[in-house]
Amino acid sequence: MKRLAFILIILIISTGSIFAQTPAADRVLGNWLNAEKDARIEIYRTGNKYYGKIIWGKNIFNPDGSSRTDTKNPDNKLKSRLLLNLVILTNFTYDDGEWNGGKIYDPKSGKTYSCFMKLDGTSLKIKGYIGITLLGRTTIWTRG
Repeated sequence: MKRLAFILIILIISTGSIFAQTPAADRVLGNWLNAEKDARIEIYRTGNKYYGKIIWGKNIFNPDGSSRTDTKNPDNKLKSRLLLNLVILTNFTYDDGEWNGGKIYDPKSGKTYSCFMKLDGTSLKIKGYIGITLLGRTTIWTRG
């Protein structure tokens, strides 16, 4: 009887720890402040892809309280999109410690870049680039 109780306890503890662990790919989930600390981006998962949307910003509202729009977008049809909840990170997949294969949109310039992300302790390194990674820029986001 003691042996059965011991086995059940071990089984419960090990099962609980399996469910308590966050998969490595999901460590990126949550809210992040950009390097300038003027925007908060929520990174979320849909299926096996990762996305990020603007959930707060210093300059995403007009003086009258209405949300600003994506006026820098080169596509006239998209200029009316609201900056609040605008998805700026799209289609990232996790592989070997990095989230890659995605795109990042910069609403300040209206440009879209290829991108990969990597966690570095509590910071998120984000590199946007054109063509090859040498032709790019890295920015550091922090949890927020």
